[in-house]
Formats: sequence, C-alpha cells, structure tokens
Amino acid sequence: MGQVARSLQEEHGDVDATLAAITSAAVSSVPGTDACGISLVIGKRRVESRAPTSDLPRDMDRLQDELGEGPCLTSVQTQHSVRVDDVRGERRWPRFAEQAAGRGLGSLLSFQLFVTGDNLGPLNLHAGEPHAFDEEAESVGLVFASHASIALAGAQQEDRLRTAISTRDVIGQAKGILMERVKLTADQAFTVLVRASSHPNRRLGDIAEELTATGVLPQPRDPGGGG
Repeated sequence: MGQVARSLQEEHGDVDATLAAITSAAVSSVPGTDACGISLVIGKRRVESRAPTSDLPRDMDRLQDELGEGPCLTSVQTQHSVRVDDVRGERRWPRFAEQAAGRGLGSLLSFQLFVTGDNLGPLNLHAGEPHAFDEEAESVGLVFASHASIALAGAQQEDRLRTAISTRDVIGQAKGILMERVKLTADQAFTVLVRASSHPNRRLGDIAEELTATGVLPQPRDPGGGG
C-alpha cells in the first residue's frame, strides 16, 4: 500500500491522470475488484463518471443518474462507505439493483473519496460475482481510499496553484501591453483591466487573456444601454 501511495503522488498536479491512477491501482490493490470508477456527484443528485477502468462503472453511474438512486448516491448522502454483497438481492435501491444485475454487476464497495464544494465523489469498486468482497477487502479499500484522497487533494492543490500562476502571468502581459501602448503606469494599467472586467462581469484573467491574444481590450458596456 505504501508503494501504491507513492505511485499516486507521482502524477504531480494532473488531476485527470491522478484519477486514472487511482482507479487503475484500486483494481490491482483491493481483493475481488474487477473494475473501478469514481462518481462525481454534482449537487448530490447528478452523477458523472470519472476515470472508469471499463464500461461497467460508466454504465452504473449512468444508471444511477437516470434513476436517482444507488450506492454512490447513498455514500454521498450519508458520508459513509456502502457495501453490496449481492446486487440481485439488494432491497435498498430496487430499481437500480434489478437493472444493475442485468448489466453484469454482482457486488460493489463504495468509499467516500473527496469533497469539493457541493461536488462529492465516491470511489466505487465493482465485481461481476456476488460476495466478491469480504471484510479484508473492505479494510484494504478503506486504507486505499484514504491514500487516494490525499493524492487527489495534492493534485487539486497543485492544479489550482498552476492556474493561479498562469493567470498572474497573463495579467502581467496584459498590463505590459497597456503600459507600452497607452503609456500608463503599472497601477493604472491594472485599474483599466479591473474596470473592463467589472461591467460585463467577466473574470480579470479572461479579460487579460483576450487582450494578449487579440491586442484589443474588451470595452465595458454603457450601463444606460448606449453601447
């Protein structure tokens, strides 16, 4: 498990690559797992599939999104792990259970993985046979999910820092263009960019990026509608 944790940390800020590394490592690390996916649950209702290792996790996410019920939604709502030993006999989500069994799901483990604002993401381990996961698999899965959460949090933080640095650089370039073209000071150029972004309610970074790409500063709209 220590080796798995180190390998997850090696993705260095690439969130998508980290998600793919997590699901791939889960299949080889947790006994009984045939496939794995991460369900991004938006607003505790809409389900999107992230980094599935096969069609099965993707199908299960789509099914839960359509029906509005299932283990990953319960995991999000309760903030607890969910274990399904035999999908065909499951009574908590009867519509999901019937259709999931028909699509090849036998048993499942779902662990809460990360929380970002209102978007929650369980790590879902799938098996084609019933009773594929025992107590040992559940314990290993809990430890794995803890390592995966740390790796994912680190990747997300690096991604935010990289975005912030990139935005800062673009704003600096845009300020330089205004300082050279209109003979403004650095503070005056920044004020112009802020004013240009405030009226159309666009991000400062987007205004700066448009200026550096086109050479044209987007003009704020006249509040009175005069253009």
